[in-house]
Amino acid sequence: MNCVIVDDEYPAREELKYFINKFSNIKIQGEFEDSVEALKSIEKHKPDIILLDINMPKIDGMELGRIINNFEKKIIIVFITAYKEYAVDAFEVEAFDYILKPYSEKRIVNTLKRLEKEFNETINRCINNKITLKKNNKLWVVDVCDICYCEASERETIIYTCKNTYVENSSISEFYKKLPKNNFFRSHRSYVINLDKITEIIPWFNNTYMVKFKELDEEIPVSRNNINDFKHLMGI
Repeated sequence: MNCVIVDDEYPAREELKYFINKFSNIKIQGEFEDSVEALKSIEKHKPDIILLDINMPKIDGMELGRIINNFEKKIIIVFITAYKEYAVDAFEVEAFDYILKPYSEKRIVNTLKRLEKEFNETINRCINNKITLKKNNKLWVVDVCDICYCEASERETIIYTCKNTYVENSSISEFYKKLPKNNFFRSHRSYVINLDKITEIIPWFNNTYMVKFKELDEEIPVSRNNINDFKHLMGI
């Protein structure tokens, strides 16, 4: 697991580096005082984590966070800033944490431990968790974690990732049995969704919801029969 530090204040970068090296196994891939140079490096090297100040020249940290949040690879964003008024904006870019300066050692160490736990859980969910799917009369090996949702289509199941569509010659009920239950949820009799891929939950008719996924335009329903379980899983 590696990270990039983006902060135009040298003492702040040094303090973060000290805590990261002393209290975690996170590798520091780079540090930047310039957000434009940081963006170039992040686009090229795709770190796992970015520790990001908000008050930055050229591109402010919040805008940089929005850009990073649209990358295909999910990069964990932690804002470390003196400005508490951007906390709501941080939630919109799915920030992992929002730490106010001046911060304590205890606060930083707690976040570092949570980051390592989150990263390890993600790896464990995906490791050895591949599935073979059909597309254009060929068989493709796909990471289960890349699946956004599945749709019933007569006696077949259509599987959607952010970039591709596959077909499974089985019912959606049968295919659902192959998926890890911690990540996938039967939202509707015709749909199975990956909870980790949801980016937006939209209130709908009769107290139900529609959900959206990053880079996909489709809105997938959560039926009334499944709404309570869904709300519990999503903390609504």
